Amino acid sequence: MLSKRHTWMMCVVIGVFCTGSSDVDAKIFAALALILVGAKLVGDVFERMGQPAVLGELLAGIVLGNLSLLGIHELDFITTNEQIALLAELGVILLLFEVGLESDLVEMARVGGTAFLVAVIGVITPVTMGYFVHAAFSPSSTWHTHLFIGAVLAATSVGITARVLKDIGKIDSPTARVVLGAAVIDDVLGLVVLAVVVGIVEGANTGASLHTMDVVMIVVKATGFLGGAILLGRPVSRALFRFATKLRVAGVLLAVSLGFCFALSYGAGAAGLAPIVGAFAAGIVLDALTFQDLESKETHKLEHLMHPLTSFLVPVFFVVTGAKVQLGTLNSFSILGLALALTAVAIIGKQACSLVAVGKGINRFAVGLGMVPRGEVGLIFASVGEKLKLHGEPVVNNSTYAAVVFMVMATTMVTPPVLAWALRKGESKD
Repeated sequence: MLSKRHTWMMCVVIGVFCTGSSDVDAKIFAALALILVGAKLVGDVFERMGQPAVLGELLAGIVLGNLSLLGIHELDFITTNEQIALLAELGVILLLFEVGLESDLVEMARVGGTAFLVAVIGVITPVTMGYFVHAAFSPSSTWHTHLFIGAVLAATSVGITARVLKDIGKIDSPTARVVLGAAVIDDVLGLVVLAVVVGIVEGANTGASLHTMDVVMIVVKATGFLGGAILLGRPVSRALFRFATKLRVAGVLLAVSLGFCFALSYGAGAAGLAPIVGAFAAGIVLDALTFQDLESKETHKLEHLMHPLTSFLVPVFFVVTGAKVQLGTLNSFSILGLALALTAVAIIGKQACSLVAVGKGINRFAVGLGMVPRGEVGLIFASVGEKLKLHGEPVVNNSTYAAVVFMVMATTMVTPPVLAWALRKGESKD
């Protein structure tokens, strides 16, 4: 049950981000009511069927995001409203922070080599396959577009896989450590690939070329942040929490922990990475020893303090992610053919990861499946290509974007039930 302080905290979060005219406020609150209630109702249905609740949250989002097909346009703003988008972003950041808190850095380091190999294969294979598949379906497009579509297929949506692993109680298994470690590395590599491709396209517009040193700097910034966060984060966080134990005001543990999470999220963004990478790094860095003195002064443990926030914000993220999938974009057989081909490549390309996922207690099939969902990462990459111009034309046109959206939808929806099945099947064999 939520305490008065937790309830007040949630109200403040909503109130801060939902300011503006009374008409807009009413719409946002109505949307949040539908998002939260819809997420729990549909999530409950899927849990009763033995499937992860996140699948129901995504489906609830798809329904809400496609009501316009039935002539209902009152909720069209859900996917474009900046305040709801911010709440959704907070949701995925807190989810990855929570996952990081539940992950053991020492244990993850033991599978670090495997995770790195899984990530590298999980980038190279889909990028290469995506390039040639798009070239076959759209020979009139430039090689820049083919390369960009390959880049879209590179990154993994760690948020969706992490939620499935949490839902079925496998977040601290050897398989989960490989998947989460590989997904973070994969995300970094995917962002590096995207940055390089964008640089190539922008250079083509001006007649310039992307120099090797530019690529090196992108890679250095990305790897430097992660390495620095892990090496320096622990001593810095311990000093921070030692100071925090001297404060007498209530709620210090949660405030300092979230402050540390948001600081590293900002640092990741400043380094050109996704903020969720910083949130995950913050969670990994903070171990029980770091905040045990401060936690002993509180009436609740950190995980209990965070639960009300994640229960509110995480479903918002998954529903909004589902709502961005527009079914009406798939309006021709040619687009559907490309969509199916990209989906096949997206799945096969990540399954190649299983070939190098070796180690005691590691479910190789589950590792490959855990890397499949593109989710919000694929949508972000695709939207970049839609806005990026090459000689006045978008690198990713409307038809290709529709196909990419289908791929994102398919990989996002297929992964949770199949991954849960694979993990449970592997458990039964142990």
